Amino acid sequence: MEWVALGVAAVLVLYAVSTYNGLVALRARASQAFADVDVQLKQRHDLIPNLVETVKGYAAHERGTLDAVVQARNAALTAQGPAQQAGAEAALNGAVGRLLALSEAYPDLKASANFQELQAELSAVEEKLAAARRFFNNAVAEYNAAIQSFPALLFSRSMGFSPREFFDVGEGERARLDVAPSVKF
Repeated sequence: MEWVALGVAAVLVLYAVSTYNGLVALRARASQAFADVDVQLKQRHDLIPNLVETVKGYAAHERGTLDAVVQARNAALTAQGPAQQAGAEAALNGAVGRLLALSEAYPDLKASANFQELQAELSAVEEKLAAARRFFNNAVAEYNAAIQSFPALLFSRSMGFSPREFFDVGEGERARLDVAPSVKF
């Protein structure tokens, strides 16, 4: 009888250790995925001043647009956490979009090899950033599901495991994205 009780206790301890280690691994994966998003954001933030300087040479009187991009970039650099970063990045996306739209009004800018190269680099970084965000959100979903599943739910909070936030576009941006684009001919 003692051996059976000892065996059950050993199995329970092994299960608890295994579950704990699994939660630690999932938490580390989510942290690493967030760091990957940060790397892509840094690349993007480093490209934007070059883009602004290039546009400045062709469209110097578009000061308001250029200032808006710089302000949005600075806000994005100081944002903390997934929710705040997502909001700041949405504002930066809008400002960069307006900056890129200036190329339509300035044919010399649109034809500039430097501008085209920066635009291509920015596009590549945007694709990598989207992939990094998807990976982060997937890692967070797995981690959150693991800490909220039974039996890990019984001890995950007491051991310091708490749910993480997703990298989300935010309510305002989501409302804008939910509206179908209008096409006029």
